[in-house]
Amino acid sequence: MRILTATAVALALAGQAAPAAHAAPAAHAHAQQPTTDGFWRVDGYGTVLSIRNGAFQEYQTTAVSCTEGDSAQRTGPGTYTTPDGVVLTVRAEGDRDHASLRADASVGSRNLRRIPALPEACARPTAEDPVATFDVFWQTFEENYPFFASKGVDWHKVRDRYRPRVHAGTTRDELYAVLGEMVEPLHDAHVVVQDGNRIFSRVRPGTVVPTGELDARVKKFIVERDLEDARNLQDFAHGRITYADLPGGQGYLRISGFGGYAGDDTSYAAQLAELDRALETVLGRDRSQRPKGLIIDLRINGGGSDALGIHIARRLTDTPYLAYAKRARNDPADPTRHTRPEPVYVTPAQGPRHTGPVAVLTGGSTFSAGETFTQALMGRPGRTVRIGQPTQGVFSDVMARKLPNGMSAWLPNEEFLTRSGRTFDGTGIPPHLTEPVFTKEEFDKKRDSAFDRAVNVLRDHGGTTS
Repeated sequence: MRILTATAVALALAGQAAPAAHAAPAAHAHAQQPTTDGFWRVDGYGTVLSIRNGAFQEYQTTAVSCTEGDSAQRTGPGTYTTPDGVVLTVRAEGDRDHASLRADASVGSRNLRRIPALPEACARPTAEDPVATFDVFWQTFEENYPFFASKGVDWHKVRDRYRPRVHAGTTRDELYAVLGEMVEPLHDAHVVVQDGNRIFSRVRPGTVVPTGELDARVKKFIVERDLEDARNLQDFAHGRITYADLPGGQGYLRISGFGGYAGDDTSYAAQLAELDRALETVLGRDRSQRPKGLIIDLRINGGGSDALGIHIARRLTDTPYLAYAKRARNDPADPTRHTRPEPVYVTPAQGPRHTGPVAVLTGGSTFSAGETFTQALMGRPGRTVRIGQPTQGVFSDVMARKLPNGMSAWLPNEEFLTRSGRTFDGTGIPPHLTEPVFTKEEFDKKRDSAFDRAVNVLRDHGGTTS
């Protein structure tokens, strides 16, 4: 069961391989627990599961289709591993008819309810013609996408406009173009139409995708301009994390993604080990002087694992607190109905921590897990100030759905809620202090206004708390 984030979207658009991104710690089933073998419906997410004889098989369902999804094999008590190394944990919850599912690089869990058999549609082949593909595509969004109202898109009118253009003789190129036109007005970076190497996606107007090329250009600019007089400049995690000590006793931590930390090893355990190695060095007890304040630069961040973001947040507090709550759309006919919000907490890490002032730099190229990490710091005890521009506005894990003709559709179905119940989907998380972020003028004049503002805020011990 793949759980994609904007890292996959951004890197696919950039023509790069995407790091794996998924969910949480493995829990071990006890021998006396009810068996989890059988058939299950997942609350929300439009999926049913078959777990039998050590094999885990996902089925992606709508009112008009059932398509075989991803699979995994049992690798331990209650644990299953997918071919790309994602560890899934299935755990009985009190009785034989209820269970939960976790993936090892995402936060939270999914509730499972036992069903007597797979839906009838799963026992017969799905038609693969253009009209059937169109119908499954439309129905998938109809049943799962949460943001049509906030985006001002009438999805039923979209069907009425485009379905007459699709018929048995519609070519693959023509269908790909139609599907892209249908979702273009959403300007949602977590919405993708994929056909082999072809990717259609749109970001929020006025923002850019955090590609590898942009990341390299910005990193070079920062090293030459902002870190010219810095000490102990170091790269970690295959260059995705950079740290330096700034003059005046402040620290600078740049994070360009929450994944891809361990090269070819895409397992969550490998990502976590590399992250801990970086944090132990940056905040370690053997340092002669720890930073008085910390700038965390997320302005070019393609997302990745929400759980890695929570792991960093644990190094930035000595008091437990609520990061956010997570819910998913849960009624195919009613977009206002959701699963019960599941709280996600930040608890202090055992290792060295920084509990002083933090300045978080964000912009329109702060995507997905970069945004959930930003949101996780909003409730952080202590001084935390956000500087720059609003984030992209895409928080959900991404549902990767297979279409009958071999194309794929990616879409979100979740919301991340603040303590007061607010979400930032579409608009992004706003800064406390607004500054330009990597504009042409900033580059041309060799300015980094957001960085300079952060240095001054930390130096003066001022700023606004989240």
